[in-house]
Amino acid sequence: MPLSFTERSTTAAAATTGATDLGLPPPEQLARGDFEMVIRRLADDLAFGSDASRLLGSGLEYAGSRVYEPGDPVRQLDWRRTARTGVAHVREYEALKRTAVHLVVDTSASMAVGSTARTKHDLAVWIAAAVGLVALRRLSPVAVVGAGERRVPSLPSLSRSDLHAALEPLRAKAFDERTSLAEQLDLATTRAERSGVFMVISDLHDPAALAAIRRTSRGHDCAVVHLVDPAEHAPLRAGVLRAREAETGRTFIASGRRALVDLERTRGDLLRSGADVLRLVVDRPFIPPLRRFLAARGASRRGRG
Repeated sequence: MPLSFTERSTTAAAATTGATDLGLPPPEQLARGDFEMVIRRLADDLAFGSDASRLLGSGLEYAGSRVYEPGDPVRQLDWRRTARTGVAHVREYEALKRTAVHLVVDTSASMAVGSTARTKHDLAVWIAAAVGLVALRRLSPVAVVGAGERRVPSLPSLSRSDLHAALEPLRAKAFDERTSLAEQLDLATTRAERSGVFMVISDLHDPAALAAIRRTSRGHDCAVVHLVDPAEHAPLRAGVLRAREAETGRTFIASGRRALVDLERTRGDLLRSGADVLRLVVDRPFIPPLRRFLAARGASRRGRG
């Protein structure tokens, strides 16, 4: 897997974008009330147009439609059948499927360093929070799994308070935290009582990550949001540079004429492992591609994004 760096012989240009598409500061600089407000706003943006998403789908099993009766909730109206027949119908559901959504959030050191104002860590926290909230709105229990050295409660829950409690320890950056992505993903997969959805949000700097994702995909619906720093995917055009791997402290010499990350190879490996893949570069808008990715989940063509 690729290496990250925190020092080099040349300085990449810093991005002028804010920490999020909303122009807000990094998560750890926000008051709790502001953080919750932003989560709701991001969730609203993500939910729009993603009603058919397997990942964000309702935890209720659709059973069928029947004619509307006085007292039925208006929110359950089956608009398509109503328009087709000219008679108001409501959708009926069976018991909760309780298909849990497991959000595997990488908070290791390579996520915290970067060449732009917005880091991979910032983006990972926002995505986990927003996706988690949308899943809860659709009655899908959510579990947060820390993929660094921080441990958080990881049991699936329908409580919004539990989601916030699990995300709170992950909000602050750590520049000396080692990755445990593969280890924690395997552990969460083993503990899962039934087949569920796993969303891995990481820069994939754990050499064992690909094998763990492959194992998870065998029994679960697995999606990977691959976060990339601009300095990793494009040549720095700086000649030879001296760099330090963020999580191990190992120094090495690299060429600025080549990208540090082979993105297409990584994407191909992930697709062959059975996971859906979305690549996000941290200095670019992330809500539109993430919304499209979620909406496309369950389509016949896998790996969109």
